[in-house]
Amino acid sequence: MKNGIVLKLFLFTTGLCMLIIATIFIGQTVFFERYYESQKEADLKERISAFHKRYVEAKGDFSKVRSLEQTFYRDYAIWITTLDQQGNMKYANDFSIEVEVHQEIFPKLTKYPQKIIRIPMYHFVNVDDEKNQSNLVVGNNITIQGVEKENIFTPSRLTSTKDMSNEQLEEKLDKLKQKKIIVLRGTIKEVHFPRSDSAASFIYTNRIFLERMKSFQSSLVATGSLSDRDGYVVRNHGQGEYYVENYGESGVTYKVLTQPILDPDGKTNYLFAVTSLQPVNEAVQMIKGYYVYLIILVLVLTILLSFYYSKQIARPLLQINKTTKKIAQLDFSEMISVDSKDEIGDLSKNINELSSKLQSYIEKLQDDIEKEKQLENTRKEFIAGVSHELKTPLSIMKSCVSILRDGVATHKKDHYFNAMEKEVDKMDLLIVDMLELAKFESGTYKLDMQSFYIDEVIEQISDQLIWRMERKHLQIEKELNHVKVTANQNRIEQVLTNFITNAIRYTPEGKRIVISTTIERGRVKICVENKGAHIPQTQLDKIWERFYRTDAARKRSTGGTGLGLSISKKILELHDASYGVQNTEDGVLFYFFLKTEVKGER
Repeated sequence: MKNGIVLKLFLFTTGLCMLIIATIFIGQTVFFERYYESQKEADLKERISAFHKRYVEAKGDFSKVRSLEQTFYRDYAIWITTLDQQGNMKYANDFSIEVEVHQEIFPKLTKYPQKIIRIPMYHFVNVDDEKNQSNLVVGNNITIQGVEKENIFTPSRLTSTKDMSNEQLEEKLDKLKQKKIIVLRGTIKEVHFPRSDSAASFIYTNRIFLERMKSFQSSLVATGSLSDRDGYVVRNHGQGEYYVENYGESGVTYKVLTQPILDPDGKTNYLFAVTSLQPVNEAVQMIKGYYVYLIILVLVLTILLSFYYSKQIARPLLQINKTTKKIAQLDFSEMISVDSKDEIGDLSKNINELSSKLQSYIEKLQDDIEKEKQLENTRKEFIAGVSHELKTPLSIMKSCVSILRDGVATHKKDHYFNAMEKEVDKMDLLIVDMLELAKFESGTYKLDMQSFYIDEVIEQISDQLIWRMERKHLQIEKELNHVKVTANQNRIEQVLTNFITNAIRYTPEGKRIVISTTIERGRVKICVENKGAHIPQTQLDKIWERFYRTDAARKRSTGGTGLGLSISKKILELHDASYGVQNTEDGVLFYFFLKTEVKGER
């Protein structure tokens, strides 16, 4: 699983990062250029609409229109001007010549009615070309070629005849006649060139702008409609149609936009604008080169970060998996040490709580099972012990019954009845002790604790058993402290009764029994010592077992059921009290400890 989840996370993260990089690369190198072009066209149309409003407000004022065009270029880097219905630039009188036409020379070539015509020069002469401007002086004769439509003459070419002979001129005119091109010949009367520092001079310096304007004019004159022009795309917007052309030169794309408008006389004019897309072209080219290095760098970083990220994410999951495997095998020794405040942290916390609860429940179940086993063993031992211990009195009673039934020794009838009564009493006492011991060993018995003075309890029990001591002429010595203890008084009385009775039973006549209490580290030690024979060292630990009797000193004939010490042991264990037995210099000492509440001495 470890390699699987790390590898999956690594591949997923790396693939996701590379997909993002590829998407950005494709978007910037393919779609961004189209998006930029579309946005540029939308911005261009919006700004032309704004220009149109301000153009209408200028009301044909030449200086205002030229200033508006210059401001528009400075603010938006867009070349813009206004054209008439034939495609000629309006307000171009500052860069033109006035020619007096000599109609008498070619009366059959044209019906042009005017004697003086104004010819715009931006199509024919560069505003900065002084050589060509030197031929355009007042008094020079020129030949004007062009077309006539709706009584409007549109020039297409100017030729100076200053250095041409009449023969050369006649030959050239004959060729033009054959091509059906209208030719006018005249004399220059006035010449207008813009000053280099004037607001209008900038419009004549852009060669591409003028060339696209001339191309537009040629198409307009030839077809009479923009919709028939090759390369133009018709767009619609709220104010009508406009026409868009993409023109490329020297690796640079230009956006050309033409919008028809109406002048105050109701004639169709045109707003003609050109802007360059060079910045985005350069950016796209730079991005393509830049992305080669960027992809290599990002790929390396992605692999490293993806591996680290995968390990970091997988680490707590692997730890959770390891811990849950142990939990599945009922091993609750390991906890998940994940402290993150997220879903994984919550999962780790829940698994730890689940592990703790399962461990608690299983331990409780094991305790219940152990108690059940112990109870079952107690039942078995009870049955076995009762069977064994009842065998002897039953045998005696059976013998007595047989003797009485056969009529043998009838003079001893009372003796045999007393013997059977004695054995019945022993059997009754044995059963009571066995039942009590089984109750203590069941694991279900609970003690109620009280506070009482241990010395007063000892005095009370001693008084109850004094007659047995006197019968054996035993001396009792008591060294008691007035101490309050916390325990179950009835059960402690039972323990003391067992210890003192045991001491009376196995103390030789005329000897002493010593009962004492001492305070040790917040506990009171209760001791019962009987003078007499020692218990073999190897048997000291065994005397707490049920029905255990030593070979010499503990015989059934001395009385007792053999369960007193076993019952005392269980009572002391229920009190969580320490206890024991040891041989002294001249006897045997039984002792146990209880918790004290008040210290004192009597």
